[in-house]
Amino acid sequence: MNLLTVFKQGDAILIAVFLILIAMSVLTWTLIISRGLRIARTRRDNREAEAALWEAKDWQSAQAQLAEHPAPVAALTRDGLAAMKHYREHASASLGQSCDLNEFVTRAIRRGLSRETGRLETGMTLLASIGSTAPFIGLFGTVWGIYHALVNIGAAGQVSIGAVSGPIGEALIATAAGLAAAIPAVLAYNAFIRMNRVIGQDLDHFAHDLHAQLLTEAGAIDGVR
Repeated sequence: MNLLTVFKQGDAILIAVFLILIAMSVLTWTLIISRGLRIARTRRDNREAEAALWEAKDWQSAQAQLAEHPAPVAALTRDGLAAMKHYREHASASLGQSCDLNEFVTRAIRRGLSRETGRLETGMTLLASIGSTAPFIGLFGTVWGIYHALVNIGAAGQVSIGAVSGPIGEALIATAAGLAAAIPAVLAYNAFIRMNRVIGQDLDHFAHDLHAQLLTEAGAIDGVR
């Protein structure tokens, strides 16, 4: 079965269906590659940033090493240190009086954690949408192709197996194309959900450790700029 035949003999709607499915397939594999690389890079960066933090001799050294680091762990550390500094500088203001240091730092780290976990979800909605809609788009293409083929056959007055099998077989390719776009999207979505959950749990554990460390050594952070 030659796919090019569909583009040569199919009408505008059937061709549009195939173009949409091809675009979905390209987007799926682009997201799979880009997100796979990003997740691998994020996990590596997190390990490096966490090791640099806990091996630093003081908070000033840790801040210097993580100032430009792209890891979510580094971003959470910067959020925590910035919250400590902000609270110290505005302790006499209304914001500083409205809550204690523990609550203020907790809010800052929680906001940072939500931001970083939200970034991990980038592209997941598109994968889920492709995985759920591509089979139905392919099915619509098949139904339309069969209807179009039967109308043409009826108009020509030909009812032989040879006259029916070719056009209908070409229409059925739309279903296969829909599944070809949907299956990788669904498998990738499930895999990325699992990976994001693991990274999110690691970030949550780190956030608790960071929070405890910041409050324990609050006096040593006064010199951090």
